[in-house]
Amino acid sequence: MKLLAFNGSPRKKWNTAQLLEHALLGAESEGAKTRLYNLYDLDFKGCISCFACKRAQGKSYGHCAVKDDLHPIFEKIEKADAILIGSPIYLGITTGITRCFLERLIYQYLVYDEERSSLFKKKIRTAFIYTAGATDELVQEMGFDRNAKGTEMAMERIFGSCESFFVTDTLQFDDYSKYVAPRLDSEAKKERYKEQFPLDCKKAYELGARLVRQEE
Repeated sequence: MKLLAFNGSPRKKWNTAQLLEHALLGAESEGAKTRLYNLYDLDFKGCISCFACKRAQGKSYGHCAVKDDLHPIFEKIEKADAILIGSPIYLGITTGITRCFLERLIYQYLVYDEERSSLFKKKIRTAFIYTAGATDELVQEMGFDRNAKGTEMAMERIFGSCESFFVTDTLQFDDYSKYVAPRLDSEAKKERYKEQFPLDCKKAYELGARLVRQEE
């Protein structure tokens, strides 16, 4: 089993990255081979609407024609058994670079037919880990979870399955005294982080294991 993970956060050691690392450990505990990509290290843009992946009998039909850093990664995804994508919530949805990645990943396999077909050649498991500084209540009030549902449905259509894991009320700053954020109770957030984040890391570990676990 192979699990490919993608960190859509600009920070390589913070909440999203740590959760992804725990998920990879969970996958490895089931014997899977894993690899983590930091999207901010890659040189690519979103879909350019060339429609080469849709051109009838075209040489790029069903595959993104743009030759950039995503090209070899898409080849690896086609050989993978599971995909895990992590992103903080920025303005109600994933980071911009994560959205660009999803545009390119999903659209090449999408077919405009009544059956809502997928050109991806097999069914694999996919999942998201979302992190948010907002509380559970604000995530629901602001509709962050509903925004994520649309992406989840698109992934299900293309790859066969998808699940989402939200980690909320995270720490944005290592030292809140250095930033202007009077609405936030830094001490309360630190206390919650100390109690809750280890539990969230455990859930991420379990998610990674579940994504690659062989069905008996």
